[in-house]
Amino acid sequence: MKPTEQWRTQSAENQLCLHLHIPANLSWFRGHFPTQPLLPGVAQLDWVIAYGAELAPGMRFCAIDSVKFQRPVLPASLLELNLRWDAARSLLSFEYLLLQEEKRQPVSSGKIKLCP
Repeated sequence: MKPTEQWRTQSAENQLCLHLHIPANLSWFRGHFPTQPLLPGVAQLDWVIAYGAELAPGMRFCAIDSVKFQRPVLPASLLELNLRWDAARSLLSFEYLLLQEEKRQPVSSGKIKLCP
């Protein structure tokens, strides 16, 4: 149920940038919604936690500190996911951007509290 990772960069030990292709056949789209499939916010959060585990090994989900969904994600979209781990505050910050025709448009962002 993960997207297709096209590439990744890690500019610092606590930062990760991924380009993700969102295949139209992902199970997340089934039933959400019949007339216009949209990627659920819970899928975006699931991926943040999964990829965030690479920056914060041994940590697990504790709470959502903040989250903002700004734009729907359609099947076959290309997203950029930026993650930053703040170990002192136990916060994983994320930002999804929609990549279309050389534009980067905000999709969602937030902070997730992780615990040991």
